Amino acid sequence: MKATAIRAGFLTSVQDLGRTGLREFGVSSGGALDSHALRVANLLVGNDESAAGFEVTFGGMRLRFADERIVAWCGGNFDARIGSTALPSGHPALVQAGEEFSIESPAIGCRAWLAVSGGIDVSIVLGSRSADLKAGFGGMNGRPLRDGEEFPLAENPARAKTLVEKLRDKKIAPWKPPHDWSSTARREPVLRFVRGVDAERCGPAAFQTFSHESFFVSPDSDRMGVRLDGPRLAGSEDADLLSEAVAPGTVQLPPSGKPILLLNDCQTIGGYPKLAHVITVDLPIAAQLRAADVVRFTEVSLADAHRALLERERDLEQFRRGIESQFR
Repeated sequence: MKATAIRAGFLTSVQDLGRTGLREFGVSSGGALDSHALRVANLLVGNDESAAGFEVTFGGMRLRFADERIVAWCGGNFDARIGSTALPSGHPALVQAGEEFSIESPAIGCRAWLAVSGGIDVSIVLGSRSADLKAGFGGMNGRPLRDGEEFPLAENPARAKTLVEKLRDKKIAPWKPPHDWSSTARREPVLRFVRGVDAERCGPAAFQTFSHESFFVSPDSDRMGVRLDGPRLAGSEDADLLSEAVAPGTVQLPPSGKPILLLNDCQTIGGYPKLAHVITVDLPIAAQLRAADVVRFTEVSLADAHRALLERERDLEQFRRGIESQFR
């Protein structure tokens, strides 16, 4: 079964949980910039958590479905609708054959993750359906979705079919996940980080400025990384290092003194000093940063970072169990 993108939007791409185990070969992990949001949205529509959905950047998307589907989205503060009916974030809803789903520009944040029951059924490349927009493979032939383009959907899973019957009358489910999971954008967010392995090499002044001053998001930011403007961080004179492994969340300090927060499509190795690393549970907030946004950073211990991630995974397991009752 297929659906149609009447309007593809500013930048809409197919993403799942990304490619694992291939960074040693130079393949970026890719995948949804907020993997937690996509996992939650997939659970809401009855999919496996790893099913492919759409990452929608700055909205402008309209889809028409050829059969009944359950949809749910999480992310920034977008205006989403089924026909003329508003669909809040985190609420699964029934879209009937011939109906349209739309998502317009956000008031806060810049990205949303849309799950459709059955999942986007594009080909698997290197273990993932995700589009690698830099390398040009995966997703819709390695590129964003286009206006008027059809895209394949897998068959509705059994859990989604049960929910279709439950939602025939009320259309939108009244239940949803925690607000912080479905609406991740923040005004002037504070991102928690652990100290990077090269923090001392960068010098105490650079680290002090990074952890106490505000930064502005540069327009020259994308899925590879968020470039930050603001106070210049003066690094050491031997700033160029032998290239070492980097990962999403790493904060590099190039010679310009303007830090770069790496995201999912980042390179696998880099030669700039690693000043810090934003903790995993705060990367969804980083994924919502757009040009001119103000962001600050605060240091936490590695134990605190581990604790936050374990707590979120425990909460997700409870949510996973609780939501099963909706598919019976």
